[in-house]
Amino acid sequence: MILHRYFAIRFAKSFGMIFGLFLMMIGFFDLVDQLGRHSKGSDATFSKIVGLTLLNVPYAIYTILPLIMILASILLFLGLARSSEMVVTRAAGRSALRALLSPIFVTLLIGVIGVAVFNPIVAATSKEYESRSNAMRGESAVLSISSDGLWLRQGSDVGQTVIRAQASNLDGTRLSDVTFLTFGFGTGPTRRIEAQSATLENGQWTMQNAKVWTLLDTANPEVGAQTVAEMSIPSSLTADQIRDSFGQPSSVSIWDLPGFISQLKRAGFSARRHEVWFQSELSKPVFLIAMVLIGAAFTMRHQRGGKTGIMVLTAVILSFALYFVRNFANILGETGQLPVALAVWAPPLAAIGMSLGLILHLEDG
Repeated sequence: MILHRYFAIRFAKSFGMIFGLFLMMIGFFDLVDQLGRHSKGSDATFSKIVGLTLLNVPYAIYTILPLIMILASILLFLGLARSSEMVVTRAAGRSALRALLSPIFVTLLIGVIGVAVFNPIVAATSKEYESRSNAMRGESAVLSISSDGLWLRQGSDVGQTVIRAQASNLDGTRLSDVTFLTFGFGTGPTRRIEAQSATLENGQWTMQNAKVWTLLDTANPEVGAQTVAEMSIPSSLTADQIRDSFGQPSSVSIWDLPGFISQLKRAGFSARRHEVWFQSELSKPVFLIAMVLIGAAFTMRHQRGGKTGIMVLTAVILSFALYFVRNFANILGETGQLPVALAVWAPPLAAIGMSLGLILHLEDG
């Protein structure tokens, strides 16, 4: 028990040291990047740019958590090998797999805390970062989804138009049970349109079975209401703008993702990207364990023959390869070429199996 606690503390210290180092590096480089990106904005002050950096750093450090984990694993086992503590442990009758229990437990704990606690923090800071960054660039989101449908906003030289629809197709270019409410600059609402459907094409919304109310300079809008089979109004929106307005799945807390996915499906949008992200977050502790096992497989042996550098390099390369395969599988899952569960869970589980096989072959074979 004492030995397990010792290994756990050593691994936690290694993780903390690597985490702190990357936190300082990312903070500095992100500050430089934000200065270059927003320095020309009239509303950009140094304090606001520092605020953007502080909001963006949690997402960046959360993204490279697997890299931090593989480096912490390498640092731990290299230290144990250099001091011959691993040799003494093996001589005392402890197998390599038993020596890995403590680092694996700490990794699992870090992964669970990261997903349950750090993920909502990253989601909140990412959302606030996008909002502040867009505001400093003079941009704003054009789409939001709520329990009563989806909402769009478009602007023109004469005013703003708010659009609410009950349902949509996958890219938001065809709306059902839609309402258009136009506001003039300084005059309030000027027109209301309700239509059975509206299609975005060639820079305009084409509506079917529409009813139009003129709200300006009239005491009873219903008296002058008109019903038309088809009508069009100009639009400044594009399909790409609508898709981009969803933002990144990482801007939604993992606790809110199931509800958000349900809202997307009710509105008619594809939720596969968010489903893949949700499953990917749930599998993150397993993926981090795979990283630790890869590092252990190549660095927990006693150092001899001058092959330490090659072993470390091999572990790092394999960890990057696993990261690439995982991201590629996630893309296949987002595009529907693989089932979501298979795309997300297969790479880390396969990496754990191969790493354990290598450890058993090299250490206990």
